[in-house]
Amino acid sequence: MEINLFHSLKGENIYFKQLDVNDAQEVHNYASDEDVSRFIGWRLMKELKETRDYIEEMLRREEAGTHLYASVALKSTDKIIGTAMIFNFDHNAKHAEIGYVFDKSFWGKGYGTETAHLMNDFSFQVLGLHKLYANVIHANIGSARVLEKNGFELEGRLKDNDFIEGRYYDKLIFGKLKTK
Repeated sequence: MEINLFHSLKGENIYFKQLDVNDAQEVHNYASDEDVSRFIGWRLMKELKETRDYIEEMLRREEAGTHLYASVALKSTDKIIGTAMIFNFDHNAKHAEIGYVFDKSFWGKGYGTETAHLMNDFSFQVLGLHKLYANVIHANIGSARVLEKNGFELEGRLKDNDFIEGRYYDKLIFGKLKTK
C-alpha cells in the first residue's frame, strides 16, 4: 500500500503526516474528550498512556497493511488537529471505509471536508479503489455533512444499531463510487 504517499497528502489548509507516539499529547487532547469520542468508535482515552498505547496499536495495524492512518495538521501552525483513516479494505471488491476525528475546537471550519476530499482522491486515484463508504451515528450531523459535501450518498440506515451511553442510535451508511 502507498503508506508514505498517504502520509504526505497536502490540501489548501491541512496536511497529513505519519502518526507518531511523540505526538500522543496532541492526539490525547481530542481522544480524551467525551464529545469527540462519543460517536467515532474509539474508546475514551482517560490517561495519556492509553493514547500512546492506541497510537502504537494503530501503527501496528498500518504496518500489517490493514489500515492507513495519518495525523491531520494545520499548515499555518503545524498543530495536529485530527486523525484520518482508511480501513476495512476489501481488495477483491476494491472497497474501503474512511473515517476521521478532530479536536472539537476545529469542528465546523472545513477541515473535515478537506480531509475527506484528500482521502477520496488518494483512494480512487492512487489505491485504485472502486468504492468508499463510511458509517456514521445519526446524531453526528457534522460528520454526515462532511460526507455529503464530498459526494457521498446515504445508502442505508440501520435502526437502533449502536448502543452508546445507555441509548440506541441509528447507523447511517454512506457510499461513494469512483467516477469514470
